[in-house]
Amino acid sequence: MAVRVTYQYKKQAKEINFAYDKHHDIHEAIAAAEGIDLTSYHMMAQQVAMTSKGSAAVRDFRDKEFARMGFSDIYYIKDDPKAK
Repeated sequence: MAVRVTYQYKKQAKEINFAYDKHHDIHEAIAAAEGIDLTSYHMMAQQVAMTSKGSAAVRDFRDKEFARMGFSDIYYIKDDPKAK
């Protein structure tokens, strides 16, 4: 199934193709599309995951960091195979 991702980066709406064989999740895909290096983000997210008791802290960290980088309104758009 083809998947597209729509998001806003610095208040400009954008849309990209997404595949799990290229990226771990949609956040990595949109960062790669904008040319953002996530090395320090991954290190900090790993530390948050090791020190927190649940995945909610990691999701909260991810959402706040991507908002700080200028991303918002990140959503999947699934293509309907019956429409073709």
